[in-house]
Amino acid sequence: MNILMLLQLLLAHILTDFVFQSKRCVENKRYNTLKSHCFWFHIILSGVLTYILLMQWTNWLAPAIIAFSHFLIDYSKIRKEQQIAASKKSSNSHSRYTFYFFLDQLFHLLVVIVVWLWLTGSFGSMWGLIETLFTEVKYLSIFTALIIIIWPTRIIIGKMTEPFREEINVDDSLTKAGTYIGITERLLVFLFVLYNQYAVIGFLIAGKSILRVGRENDTDARKKTEYVLTGTLLSYTIAIVMGIIVNYVLATY
Repeated sequence: MNILMLLQLLLAHILTDFVFQSKRCVENKRYNTLKSHCFWFHIILSGVLTYILLMQWTNWLAPAIIAFSHFLIDYSKIRKEQQIAASKKSSNSHSRYTFYFFLDQLFHLLVVIVVWLWLTGSFGSMWGLIETLFTEVKYLSIFTALIIIIWPTRIIIGKMTEPFREEINVDDSLTKAGTYIGITERLLVFLFVLYNQYAVIGFLIAGKSILRVGRENDTDARKKTEYVLTGTLLSYTIAIVMGIIVNYVLATY
């Protein structure tokens, strides 16, 4: 597979969506849609940058596909954002905006990958890689461990720490912040175990412990600290165990 071409397409997308697009243009697109000069400049730029970075001077089809898909995806996202803005239910508007942002990026990346596979004639190889993921023990073990770390572990820890939550006030915590922190730390610990970097795990635990140290005379603060450390140790333990199991599978197979 031609990885260089994939990097060229990805760089064109990153420059288009993140480097050469200001916050003011994003707002202009959201409120004016098809009447926005920023919207059309953004669409044209996606094709032009793709054409320049690919350096296939006779190939106009790939940049045209990127630009047209950019138009469809961005227009759909803008329409959804306009519906959110017009809705009276604004309690979860921020999460909905975030959801459509990531969905927008996912579709852009899928188009980039499809164009890359088409240009390199690698559709057959990609299906082979997908098949390998689910038929090779070492790849399937990593994939399964990641799924366990992200979803079941979160539920298990939630059930195990539920009695502690009843004793403390968690109303002042950021919504879902603990969930994202837990998933991130488990993924990091799992990665460090795979690469046998156990010392780094100690720094993670120490850093999180320092951030949550409560005042001696503040009972509620101490309870929160103990609650967080309990969840952290459970989280790290499961991630370490999963890492050790996967390392064993990789060494065996």
